[in-house]
Amino acid sequence: MIDRRMALVGGVALAGLAASRVAAADRGIANLAYDRAIVIDGLGGFNDPYGPEDEKQISTRGAAELRQSGTTAVHFTVNEVGNEPGAWEKTVGNIAQLDQLIADNADVLLRALSTGDFRAAKASNRLAVYYGVQDTSLVGTELDRLALLKGLGVRIVQLTYNLRNLSGDGSLEPANAGLSKLGHDTIARIEHEKLLLDLSHGGQRTIAEALAAATRPPIISHTGCRALNDNPRNVWDAEMRTCADKGGVIGIYWMPFLVPNSRPTGADVVAHMTHVRDICGEDHVAIGTDGIIAKTVIDEKARATQRKFFQDRSKRGIAAPGEGSDIFNIVAEWDDAMRFRHLADGLSRARWTTRQIEKALGANLLRLYGDVWGT
Repeated sequence: MIDRRMALVGGVALAGLAASRVAAADRGIANLAYDRAIVIDGLGGFNDPYGPEDEKQISTRGAAELRQSGTTAVHFTVNEVGNEPGAWEKTVGNIAQLDQLIADNADVLLRALSTGDFRAAKASNRLAVYYGVQDTSLVGTELDRLALLKGLGVRIVQLTYNLRNLSGDGSLEPANAGLSKLGHDTIARIEHEKLLLDLSHGGQRTIAEALAAATRPPIISHTGCRALNDNPRNVWDAEMRTCADKGGVIGIYWMPFLVPNSRPTGADVVAHMTHVRDICGEDHVAIGTDGIIAKTVIDEKARATQRKFFQDRSKRGIAAPGEGSDIFNIVAEWDDAMRFRHLADGLSRARWTTRQIEKALGANLLRLYGDVWGT
């Protein structure tokens, strides 16, 4: 469940992680026009660790950090992942709570349904929040639920999570069985509703077959390059190229799966983004951190939370190789509210052009969303 201290990230509620003071805004990238860029986290969240637990208003300090971050919009996961019963009801409840949180903080947050809302958020120095689901297990054979999700504000639908559902195999299924007949029908209905098809967490054959079936631009919103680290949560070059050829975008996450030791650096993030740019083109690379816009203070409480989090995922069979009881989903040197300014600096040092950086920060996602949503 969601409250002012909580953000749904990757389908899992993360709460109570304290944030440090924000670093100085000027990171030496004024020439990149960061403050004028639309900056979009294609899969992420935020939290406000300040103030009373039951306070509905985002604190002054929390709001200031969000504004100073320069983040224009963030894609929130609103569903409960997996094949357990009750996922639909829980997801509807999560959406209601998020709607209320946004309404209670209209000076800081804006509920986004269109790309015009992203531009309005940028103009008013607010954070646009838009909704997605990271599984179709909550839909199953009841495809009319996709229209209901759209009516509730959902704009992105991920076909599978890590395990098999009725639409296809997730990334951790050893059979790699691919897309089902229902999966084909589900994709057709997603596209009919002008929702964005997300193939993150899919098995290799599921992704390949879904891309072949897609008639509109898709996304792989949060992944890494399997050519750089052979982890099942990452995607091979062939599927990335096909996604790009269909007008889609690949978002790189800031997750342990980027590297064998599960502790990626900023240079690793840049390397994966550069690989996508080089094999897919500069119009098809983006951000999808699967993290929060705040600093993760790693204290005993945080360590206990992480142990429980990993144990739960392991028990459910959804923990991917590279996860661990002492592995935090962070890029340590960039782990604060200025994370995307750090990224822009890192891309600049890697000799990305200003225009390429602006595209990766958000322009590519904004284009894709407009193409698919029609607004």
